[in-house]
Amino acid sequence: MKKALPVGVENFEDMVKSDYYYVDKTMFIKELLDMKGKVNLFTRPRRFGKTLNLSMLRYFFEDTGNAKKNEQNKELFRGMKIMDAGETYTSRMGKYPVINLTLKSAKQEDFETAYYMIQAELAAEFERHREIIERGKQGLAVKEYEQYISIADEKADQKLVRGSIKLFSQCMRKVTGNNTVVLIDEYDVPLENAYFRGFYDEMVGFIRALLESALKTNDYLQFAVITGCLRISKESIFTGLNHLNIISVLDKKYSEHFGFTEQEVIQMMSYYEVESRFSTMKEWYDGYLFGDTEVYNPWSVIKFLFDLYSDAEAFPHPYWINTSSNDIVKDMIARADRETKGQIEKLLNGGTLDIQVHEEVTYGDMHSSGENLWNFLYFTGYLTKESEYFKESAIFLRARIPNTEVKTIYQTTILNLFRDKIKKEDFRDLYRAMEDGDVEKVRDILNGQLFPTISFYDSAENFYHGFLTGILSQSQDYLVKSNRESGNGRSDIMVKSPSLRGKAFVLEVKVSDSIDDLEDDAEKALRQIQEKKYMEELRTEGYRKIGCYGISFFRKDCEVRSGTGAGLSFAGMKC
Repeated sequence: MKKALPVGVENFEDMVKSDYYYVDKTMFIKELLDMKGKVNLFTRPRRFGKTLNLSMLRYFFEDTGNAKKNEQNKELFRGMKIMDAGETYTSRMGKYPVINLTLKSAKQEDFETAYYMIQAELAAEFERHREIIERGKQGLAVKEYEQYISIADEKADQKLVRGSIKLFSQCMRKVTGNNTVVLIDEYDVPLENAYFRGFYDEMVGFIRALLESALKTNDYLQFAVITGCLRISKESIFTGLNHLNIISVLDKKYSEHFGFTEQEVIQMMSYYEVESRFSTMKEWYDGYLFGDTEVYNPWSVIKFLFDLYSDAEAFPHPYWINTSSNDIVKDMIARADRETKGQIEKLLNGGTLDIQVHEEVTYGDMHSSGENLWNFLYFTGYLTKESEYFKESAIFLRARIPNTEVKTIYQTTILNLFRDKIKKEDFRDLYRAMEDGDVEKVRDILNGQLFPTISFYDSAENFYHGFLTGILSQSQDYLVKSNRESGNGRSDIMVKSPSLRGKAFVLEVKVSDSIDDLEDDAEKALRQIQEKKYMEELRTEGYRKIGCYGISFFRKDCEVRSGTGAGLSFAGMKC
């Protein structure tokens, strides 16, 4: 039996004890101890192994207050790379109190609910250590003990909760004699959510106070590791934190510890005997560059391997779209001006974009400049670095879309926004023009919709088919049937009245190689309807008033040709 794939497993103990396939990232511990950073902020995209790495740190460093449990934690690391790193590192196992918080649950609809979820996370960690506090409470001041218990019981007011991590460290130092290791996962989730929900300033104030007391004025701190997608402006969150060590996707340090390297992916695929699908794996989920290290999206690699293990011919999917917040991409596309739309189209068609790096930003800065917007997309994993260069005392990136998976996320977002937009528009003029055979009017209406729409031409047929189907589906008087997905050799689109006495249309779509081919391709599309007898299906159903349309597209332009089933001709051809 092969080891199970750890889909969604983020607890290190569960990973090891349940015998999941684990990509050994324990040398992260060695590098962390070697670098001796007091407060370390790691910024990586969502689902790149941050939570599991913090869980690993907890089980390595934590003194649980129970000798048997400490030995069990040490046993989790048997056979792993860190155990061969030497006594300098293994001697630190089980030595410190550890508070391990995740702020993921603070993604809520209002501040009160988000705050409560953070308070509950803190209470759970205080409760987890209650036995240690109870055994050593004689070493605590009465007030310290009472405050600790009130937080554990979720009875503390917000003022006390803001200073809770410092209180935890202070109490643990008095009880155990050791400073505390602070682990905070996804610190920016509450901030991103609050920005899009409308209570950003309130959440910034709370998170700033929580982190400030934990990291800036905490004399009982051994070291801290914080993770998130973004480095929220130093001035607004990490005020005065001079010992903050920020490690972003630009840094060469720690570059192989988040995400899977290509060698790790090859080893996994060999273990599950699906090496033949490596080219697909690479096309869809590779493409990230952290420092100088090539990195794959670990969540998507595991999900694809899970599918491949049961079906070696399984198709890849954009797994990441269901796990990562796409609000930033959606918001960017919805607000895009003409220049930004052109830049998005360039990226979607395989191009690159040169951007100046700004690591210290806030969500409020996102739309203040194009540079900030592209930086957000880069640091959250929607763009990656192709190369970098130094110019006029600033770092610049040549950025691109990482892989097919992320490109699919852009394309899906664009099409969904387009569908939402056209639902608000009135296309009765388009249907009247189709009913009248007014090809110039049909062409002008379609061109008017194409011009402001973000297009992607690498999968142009799907784009234009989706574009046309979306518009035609807005009519209350006609039913639209798309045949492209069925691959049944029928016309691209059929449009028909619910009544057999009404009108029906057959549409065939072509994508031209150049602007000069538009007219010929529209006529070819119309001729194809006749030669392949696409109208017969409608005639068999009982329709007698049938129109034919051949439509060709090239970028933002289209051409339209028409004919009718009644024998009327267009451009010398009967349909």
